[in-house]
Amino acid sequence: MNEQIVARHWLALIAPKAAPALATATVLILARIWNANGAEHSVGNAVLMTALSLAAAAAGACASVGRAGDPVIAGTAFAASGGLALAGVAGYADGMSLPLLLWVLATAIAYGLAARYWRQDRRTRVSYERHVSERREEHAHIERVETIRGTTQIEVARTGAAYAEQLAAALITRAALPGFDPAALETAGLPQLPATERKSA
Repeated sequence: MNEQIVARHWLALIAPKAAPALATATVLILARIWNANGAEHSVGNAVLMTALSLAAAAAGACASVGRAGDPVIAGTAFAASGGLALAGVAGYADGMSLPLLLWVLATAIAYGLAARYWRQDRRTRVSYERHVSERREEHAHIERVETIRGTTQIEVARTGAAYAEQLAAALITRAALPGFDPAALETAGLPQLPATERKSA
């Protein structure tokens, strides 16, 4: 069985690993742009971002403890809450030290959470590849057995046909010999040849 070889681009391999850092860096950059456009020391903007962050955290808590317990919605809500908190602090603060510290912490937390899902994804992929490999080996074994069986049947049929041809040629040759007595065959209890029947008739 031939497998199709698919070479993935290096960007496709790096993108999932770089996504948490890109997300937190994008939030930090947009928050600093917002800071430069008047959000610095703006109490109204800080209250708004705090309220949005708390609302997102509450939505994540409801999604995680609800009867459905959807982890994807809960994770998205908590990520939005953290992003809003980071954006609020980075937009309100006047220096870069606190926003950078929060960016490093948010990036580390994001990678910590993502590593769990990457491990689970890797386990699932390895399990799937192992299952596919076992099925492929099983099918290859069945294919080899069936090939051997078919080849054996063809060889048996070919040998039988060759034996029948040789037997027919021998009987015809023997019937053509001088002094051949078909009555001796009947006396010995051997079957009579159809050609012999036609000759005697």
